[in-house]
Amino acid sequence: MSSELPYFAPARPRVLAHRGLAVSAPENTLLAFQHALEAGADHIETDVHASSDGHAVVAHDDDLSRVGGVDVRVDGLTVTELAGLDLGAGQHVPTLAEALDAFPDAFFNIDLKSPGSIEPAVAAIRATSAEQRVLVTSFSERRRAAALRLLPTVATSASGPRFALALAATVLRATPLVRRALRGLHAVQIPERALGLTTVTPARIAAFHAAGVEVHVWTVNEPSDMERLLDLGVDGIVTDRADLALAVVASRA
Repeated sequence: MSSELPYFAPARPRVLAHRGLAVSAPENTLLAFQHALEAGADHIETDVHASSDGHAVVAHDDDLSRVGGVDVRVDGLTVTELAGLDLGAGQHVPTLAEALDAFPDAFFNIDLKSPGSIEPAVAAIRATSAEQRVLVTSFSERRRAAALRLLPTVATSASGPRFALALAATVLRATPLVRRALRGLHAVQIPERALGLTTVTPARIAAFHAAGVEVHVWTVNEPSDMERLLDLGVDGIVTDRADLALAVVASRA
C-alpha cells in the first residue's frame, strides 16, 4: 500500500510541482525547484535523460531547442557541456544527483524519459541515499520495470500500458482486473482524459483506491479545476502552478 512508504508520508492532497515552479525560473532547474519548495510544496515532479557520458540529467525534452535555444540532443552533450549551457536566470541543466543533493528534504517524482537514463538515474538515487523519497516511473513499462528491478523498494506509478489495462477494466466494472493491472504500483498519475474516456469519475477513483493506489491528475493549472478534482476525491494535483494549488489546498483545510 502507498501509505506504508515514506514518499507518501506528507498529508494529502498532494501538490506535485510539475518541473518545479517555473513562473520566474526556467523549468526543471534548481531555481524552479527552490521556488516550488519555498512556496510550500513537498513534491517535485521532474524528468530525466542521460548525458553523452552517462550521467542522469534533469530535462523533459530529448533536445534543447525549446528550453536552451540550441538544436542539440541532451544525449549529445557531456554533463560538463550541459552544465555550461545558460538556460536563463543563471541556470543550467542539472544532474539528478545535484537536485537530490540540493534539496535533501524534498520528495521527487522522477519520469525516466529514455532507456539510457535508467542506470544513471538509479546510480544517482543510490549515491544520494534517496530511495525513500523518490517515486520512479515512466510512460514505458519496460523502462519502469527495469528501474524497479534495480530499486525494488522505491515508490512507483503506472506506466501507460499498465494504466490502459486498469482503465479498460473499469469499463468492464471488473474490480479484480483493476487490482491485477495495478498490482505492485502505488499511484496512477494520469490526465483527465485518456483513450477517449474520462479517467477520474467517482466510480473510477473508487476502483483505483480499492486497488490500493493514489490518484494524481496532470497537468492542472486552473484553481477551479483543482477544486473540482479535489471534490471528486483525487489524492494529488500535478501542476505548473504549485503556488496556486497550495493556496487552493490551504483554503480547504
